[in-house]
Amino acid sequence: MLKIKEINKHFGGLHAVKDVSLEVKKGSITGLIGPNGAGKTTLFNIIAGNIKENSGDIFLDNENVNGLKSHNLFEKGLLRTFQIAQEFSTLTVLENLMMVPGNQTGEKLSYTLFNSSKVKQQEAVIKDKAIEVIKFLNLSNLTQELAGNLSGGQKKLLELGRTMMVDAKIVLLDEVGAGVNRTLLNEISEAILRLNKEKNYTFFVIEHDMELIEKLCDPVIVMAEGSVLFKGNFSEVVSNENVIEAYLGKGVKR
Repeated sequence: MLKIKEINKHFGGLHAVKDVSLEVKKGSITGLIGPNGAGKTTLFNIIAGNIKENSGDIFLDNENVNGLKSHNLFEKGLLRTFQIAQEFSTLTVLENLMMVPGNQTGEKLSYTLFNSSKVKQQEAVIKDKAIEVIKFLNLSNLTQELAGNLSGGQKKLLELGRTMMVDAKIVLLDEVGAGVNRTLLNEISEAILRLNKEKNYTFFVIEHDMELIEKLCDPVIVMAEGSVLFKGNFSEVVSNENVIEAYLGKGVKR
């Protein structure tokens, strides 16, 4: 699904990402872990089209997508969530979801003025889809709640729901567990697993919570100092001496 080949990124004299090559297989939940400053988020930003790599190649479904902006990648099915949720705080949960699909007829003045029936028809289809997503995520009691009033964990669920409003091929999850209480984190992880198993979603996950990584991810890729240090299943990762020295030995939650 996703292939990264010899990606490099410099910020002045800082070599943030160094010759990184990796693959995320279709239908997998692949974890990406490592200490702060390892280059994980920089790599995500490159993959998602937020910043440009200095060299290397990115392939999505065997198509070279180097240089494409985030909205172009969105149209191709690559979506990304953020450590800090990016909701529309003054819109309801339902409205947040309905905003997601692109090229809506209601965005065109000519349709709004002269073909309002088509606008209403499409809006009804999108609304039905949003309600279906809300039910899937067990957020029905918050359908008309302003997104800005949600807890941190509920906002993460809403972000996950936004990926369900389009035909996502792969979703990049950036620290979905950050600032989320354990009860809601269990709900989020169950939703991710259901999306993976029932709807064949592919996920690429940055996370520091090792319990969550163990529950969700296989394989797990470890980065340190801008490079890939190790790749394996969870047991192999947590027993690898280089990983322990570079990361797990520094008080990371396990």
